[in-house]
Amino acid sequence: MTEFRTIELIAAHDPDWRRLPLPRKALVTDDTQMTLALGRALRTALEGGPLGPPRLERPLREEFVDWWRSPENNRAPGMTCLRSCQRLSDGRRWQEASDLGSKGCGANMRVAPIGLVRELTPRQLSGAAQLQSALTHGHPTALAASDLTAYAVRRLADGLVPAALTAELRAYARAARTRYDECWLGDLAAHAQDPSPEHFAARGWDECLGVLDRLDAALAEPDVEADPCLATGEGWIAEEALATGLLCFLLLPDDPVAAVRRAAYSSGDSDSLACLTGAFAGAHLGASAWPADWVERIEHRDELLALGALWD
Repeated sequence: MTEFRTIELIAAHDPDWRRLPLPRKALVTDDTQMTLALGRALRTALEGGPLGPPRLERPLREEFVDWWRSPENNRAPGMTCLRSCQRLSDGRRWQEASDLGSKGCGANMRVAPIGLVRELTPRQLSGAAQLQSALTHGHPTALAASDLTAYAVRRLADGLVPAALTAELRAYARAARTRYDECWLGDLAAHAQDPSPEHFAARGWDECLGVLDRLDAALAEPDVEADPCLATGEGWIAEEALATGLLCFLLLPDDPVAAVRRAAYSSGDSDSLACLTGAFAGAHLGASAWPADWVERIEHRDELLALGALWD
């Protein structure tokens, strides 16, 4: 466990980031718990027919509240997730339960399953990614970063070469910059202080475009030995988690184990960074890329493999 530890503290125990071990009992973090909750909700929603906002919102709410109530929810969960899920539990409208001031990485650390569902249209992928964020993190940057994360997973799973990814993400963000999908988000923007829904959306996409600039600068002078958080941020907020997870993956696109180790061996929100890095690496290379001895001892192994196989 490297979260909440400085590089110096990590190095005192494990001097070489390339040898950072997976714990023998590999318990997942809150990131994977919420990813599984989203995956279950998505599976339930797709069993009912074409994916739409009401069909997804109900199982999402149920799975997130179940996670909030679970005794296993004891792995340093984010406060935004906890508070928003508590509000969701009393039945209020999700737009009123959401925290519009939070763009924490809890919005996009869990979104990867949406990018793996190849049957989703571009609008469904974008809408579902933003909706799952908005149930807890309603800040426009949380929505945009979740959308970009799911899109990155989709494109990598489709076979996009990693070197082309940042340009595609930039083009996607520019095209979406003032788009607010009321069908999926309802009146969420009306609860903010923006003059219009388009202004609300643009705030989020502009912050994501800004961090993509930092990512491109880091990739122009790659340094795999440096703490990735120094280049693109510590990952506590959504857009920095996206960028730093992408940085670790793009520095080592064909070595998923090293990429995840680089993300975990960092000064920031290391479990979320490793979670996102692993999602990008897995989308690019597939489940077979992971060492068998890692796969065998991961908690929830069977369910993770089953969900992955469902949308392979």
